[in-house]
Amino acid sequence: MSDRWMIASDLHGDAACTELLLTRFRESGAGRLILLGDLLYHGPRNDLPSGYSPKKVIELLNPVRESLLCVRGNCDTEVDQMVLSFPILADYAYLLADGLRIFATHGHKFHGANLPPLQKGDILLHGHTHVPAAERLDNDILYVNPGSVSIPKENSPRSYLIYENKTFIFYDLGGREYRSFQVE
Repeated sequence: MSDRWMIASDLHGDAACTELLLTRFRESGAGRLILLGDLLYHGPRNDLPSGYSPKKVIELLNPVRESLLCVRGNCDTEVDQMVLSFPILADYAYLLADGLRIFATHGHKFHGANLPPLQKGDILLHGHTHVPAAERLDNDILYVNPGSVSIPKENSPRSYLIYENKTFIFYDLGGREYRSFQVE
C-alpha cells in the first residue's frame, strides 16, 4: 500500500463532486482516502449542493470501503452508518506517518480554540470550516484543513489534500496543485 494519502472533507451529499474526488483518488496513486466527515447530509446552515444526491454518494463510496478511513462530522448520524458499509462514527483517529502524530477529526468539537490533548509538533487535521488552511498555532501545533469538496467558503476552491513524505499538497477538484506545506 502506498504511503501517499488523499484527505478530503465535507462532501455533503454532492454526488458530482464525490465522483470527481474518486476519479482524482484513483489518478493520485494514494493508498488511502481519509474523509473528515459530513459525507451525506448538507446541514441546515448550508445551501443544497448542486449535485445533491446522498443515495448516489452511498453508491460511490461503498465499493471503495477498503480504501477509506473516516471520522464523524456534525452532519453524520447513526442512520447514515446503517447505509454505509464502512465505519464513520468515530469522533477522531490518530494517524502515524513519517514520525509525525496526526489527530484527524471533523473540527466541530476539536479545533484551534478547543485543542485535543496534543504535544508540541503534533498535527491537528480537520475540515468543518470549508476553508483550506495550513498554519502553526501558538503552541507549535500544526493545523491543516483540506477545505470542502462540495461547498467551499471564503472564495476558496473545491479542494482536497495529498499527504506524502511530510508534505501536504493542496489541489482543487480539477486536479491542479495550488499550495504545498512541508512539515519541518
